[in-house]
Amino acid sequence: MKVLITGITGFVGSHLAEYLLTKKNVEVYGIERWRSKEDNILNIKEKIRLSYCDLRDASSVHEIIRKIKPERIFHLAAQSFVLSSWMAPAETLTTNIIGELNLFEAVRELGLHPRIHIAGSSEEYGSVLEKELPVKETNPLRPLSPYGVSKVGQDLLAYQYHQSYGLYVVRTRAFNHTGPRRGEVFATSNFAKQIALIEKRRQEPVVKVGNLTSRRDFTDVRDVVKAYWLALEKGEKGEVYNICSGKDYTMRQVLNLLLQMAKVKPKIKQDPRRMRPSDVMRLLGDNTKFRKLTGWKPEIPFRKTLKDLLNYWRERV
Repeated sequence: MKVLITGITGFVGSHLAEYLLTKKNVEVYGIERWRSKEDNILNIKEKIRLSYCDLRDASSVHEIIRKIKPERIFHLAAQSFVLSSWMAPAETLTTNIIGELNLFEAVRELGLHPRIHIAGSSEEYGSVLEKELPVKETNPLRPLSPYGVSKVGQDLLAYQYHQSYGLYVVRTRAFNHTGPRRGEVFATSNFAKQIALIEKRRQEPVVKVGNLTSRRDFTDVRDVVKAYWLALEKGEKGEVYNICSGKDYTMRQVLNLLLQMAKVKPKIKQDPRRMRPSDVMRLLGDNTKFRKLTGWKPEIPFRKTLKDLLNYWRERV
């Protein structure tokens, strides 16, 4: 089975590739942009097949799909940092929505019939009311950032291509996920990196933070990629599923858990540059629909996730 991962060099893409390599009769293909950092896949680079491709270039996407003819596609490539989407909204919308459109058009024009997974986000839900928690897939979508809007666009475009052209598309809305290799621009990873730097006396004993009152539902990335695989194994085409733990933490609780594992006791200082123009205050998901269909559930304790993340940065700073 030929499996293509867009965004294979990224955080989730690299973990998914590792997981797929444990499967029998699976050939893992990946596309990366020119000059993409390959740090996350160095340990598996010889076991996968890489091609250069910019998803915003329709002809480039068409050629890659024609050459590989994948039987399954995990579409993970995206501009995925919420804060960056405020600074580069046009780039976020173009990369995420037009990139997916080019992928769908290539598959359609070539007459291929792969199963396609579209990795959405809980940021699509945006402004959730207290009475709507935990969030089900039927909840209204009220995105509060350009990134959230771009993921709604991807989500609905996938639905439309399934309805209009019969593409075998399964959509997921993953709530926050973290673990080793998480980009340092994301809060959990940034906290861990700062702690690691302070432990090695390479940063003053102060952890700079943004909003610590918002609450998020966290799952380990290694559990998430298993859910993605099951989404194409057992998910119904055209459907959408929440991928989440069903338990949330304030960002202050997350920071405190990391500080409990630290070898230092730094001060905490809020940095205005880390604050968003508008923020989703609470995201807590309901995974009942996916769990009943597939039997999936998170297995890695959150404390272990954070410990592995902190150790990841201790090895790299």
